Amino acid sequence: MNIVVTLIGLLAQCFFSARILVQWIMSERARKVLSPTVFWILSLAGSLLLFTYGWLRDDFAIILGQFVAYYIYIWNLAAKGLWKHLPKITRLLLLTIPLIAVTMVLHDVSGWWQRFFCGSIPLWLIIFGSAGQIIFTLRFVYQWLYSVKRGESVLPAGFWIISLSGSIIIMAYALVRHDPVLILGQIFGLVAYTRNLVIGHRSNVRKSSN
Repeated sequence: MNIVVTLIGLLAQCFFSARILVQWIMSERARKVLSPTVFWILSLAGSLLLFTYGWLRDDFAIILGQFVAYYIYIWNLAAKGLWKHLPKITRLLLLTIPLIAVTMVLHDVSGWWQRFFCGSIPLWLIIFGSAGQIIFTLRFVYQWLYSVKRGESVLPAGFWIISLSGSIIIMAYALVRHDPVLILGQIFGLVAYTRNLVIGHRSNVRKSSN
């Protein structure tokens, strides 16, 4: 069972790493930071898998981090015009899966509390990891608010700055928990987030000089 859980987590990180890699390559070629549709498709797929991974590992920090971002991924797909082209049954399933999971949690609150807060993970570590996930999730809240204001899906500099901050905390959390899934995902992310800031800065310099 542990092998299966780890594989699910690694597959989720593969999707997340792939989204950053594709976005990074496309941005390098365009010489500006892009928000490609495939980034949000891979984000949604990875989120579903990582949500499952967190649930199987009784890891509240991971679940908390995925829930809010999940629906922002869907909003960005809608902003890109892809969401409306999906079959209705697919859209319904994607919208309701996290809600069903929450309903299951609320059905047995005491059991849920025991699993997530009274298990083998120290409370301070849960709080620390959750703080990292909250910061990491806020990057998508920021991206969503920024994009709504602009009227299009974009990945602004603030998104990458918040990503770096959250990633450092999650990396520390993962090291304490000896979680190879989170460690591998964050190592790659740290490089990509920094590079996107550089690309964005150079793009702004070119705009101002023209």
